[in-house]
Amino acid sequence: MSDSFTVGRLYPGRLQPVTLSQSPVKSNSTAAQEGPASFQNILNNEMVRFSNHAAKRLEQRGIQLRPEQLGKIGQAIDDAAAKGSKDSLILMKDMAFIVNVGNRTVVTAMDGNSMKNNVFTQIDSAVIIQ
Repeated sequence: MSDSFTVGRLYPGRLQPVTLSQSPVKSNSTAAQEGPASFQNILNNEMVRFSNHAAKRLEQRGIQLRPEQLGKIGQAIDDAAAKGSKDSLILMKDMAFIVNVGNRTVVTAMDGNSMKNNVFTQIDSAVIIQ
């Protein structure tokens, strides 16, 4: 099958078409050793996931993320992973996300009001994005 399609409606780390006949571009250095990846591996390595807790917080706090914001979060996760981070705080405008970098999973989300007077613990890095 040589048809390409875009995984844009999911939460991609990169907003680019994925072609099944090509080997995907991966963000980690072991990609060259693994060879061609399966479709499931592409999805697992490219998507930004949200834990049940984070999804509830997004809903409770009225936070809605646009596809370009999800792309920026995915890029921030890639940047944190490149520096060896495991758990990172991602700050974007008036929002904060605690992310498990290895799983590409947002574990909690906060808006500007929820961030005030908070101490962020059990993180090893912070990424500030525009």
